[in-house]
Amino acid sequence: MVGNNTTHNINPPKSVGPWRKTNKLVKIMNDSFYDLPCPVNLNAWWSFGSMLGLCLVIQLLSGLLLSIHYTAHEDMAFDSVVHIMRNVKKGWMLRNIHANGSSMFFICIYAHIARGLYYGSYLDKTVWYFGVHLFLLTMAEAFLGYTLPWGQMSYWGATVITNMLSVIPVVGESMLRYVWGGWTVCNATLKRFYTLHFLLPFVMVAVVFLHLFFLHEKGSNNPLGIESDTVCVPFHPFYTIKDLFGYVCFSFFFMYLVCVDPELLGNHLNYWPANPMKTPIHV
Repeated sequence: MVGNNTTHNINPPKSVGPWRKTNKLVKIMNDSFYDLPCPVNLNAWWSFGSMLGLCLVIQLLSGLLLSIHYTAHEDMAFDSVVHIMRNVKKGWMLRNIHANGSSMFFICIYAHIARGLYYGSYLDKTVWYFGVHLFLLTMAEAFLGYTLPWGQMSYWGATVITNMLSVIPVVGESMLRYVWGGWTVCNATLKRFYTLHFLLPFVMVAVVFLHLFFLHEKGSNNPLGIESDTVCVPFHPFYTIKDLFGYVCFSFFFMYLVCVDPELLGNHLNYWPANPMKTPIHV
């Protein structure tokens, strides 16, 4: 009589479920944007965060295309912008998208910050920390971009803002000369600003991922300011639909600025080439 001592090698069952939950790389995106648990009572003010993501993508793509035709030289920068507007196919639209996209960026970021202050989202200090740094990076990026057309307001705006460094005790004057690359705002300044303007968005993308990582680690705040772990819904389809509606509203106003009134948020003095010998009256 043979004893029943046979050992059975039972293979553990393979993970069963949708591909988005089993693929290691896709699972990260799925848990962050698709099946992400969200409070059930988020309102329209929470859509401005995703609109900022849309703004960043628009600015990255339009800026990359503009850089193909732009020339960072004090003798050619202004004419290269005119060339983009007049000679490049759909160049006028591309430039208007980039210029007004920065304005839309700030409209959305101010709404996003106001929501965070009003509803107490700033209490999540880590998320707020990275958000504040994103805001500072956005301000720096906008200032650098404003100087690139090398019009009157670009030149004198760069002169006024950079001169703020001179108030720093002891090292202020040296820092100012280093930023300028000379004794005044000049060709070296323009080249440095263009290089930084091209590189900073990639730093911003990295900080955005950190901002979202820490946000999703703890979860979003909600209008009531209470713990809502027990009453959550998946991000898709509930909030993807809301964000899509926000994108449509955003697009209507954005395309009005681009196609109908592109100078509504601009300054007409920037259509004059930079002239170091003539300061605009209000400056």
